[in-house]
Amino acid sequence: MYTVEYSKSSQKTLRRLPRNVADKLLDKMEEIAKSPYAQHRNLKPLTGTPYYRLRVGDWRVIYEIQDERLIILVLKIASRGEVYK
Repeated sequence: MYTVEYSKSSQKTLRRLPRNVADKLLDKMEEIAKSPYAQHRNLKPLTGTPYYRLRVGDWRVIYEIQDERLIILVLKIASRGEVYK
């Protein structure tokens, strides 16, 4: 099983989100950590990058899978309109 780590900016965003949305995001990331390469709903690799995108409602989570360290590093959490800027 992989470990989920959050960047400082993603931790800050999680603290500011409503509790129910933050809990849902955390649950989804833990589910992905159990099997990061399995088929998951609302998940797709970003073209031309080593990153993946998870969609949870109007929120997006951009993360990277680091196989050598067994870590999923969450780089950014943002709303749909802001995440790709």
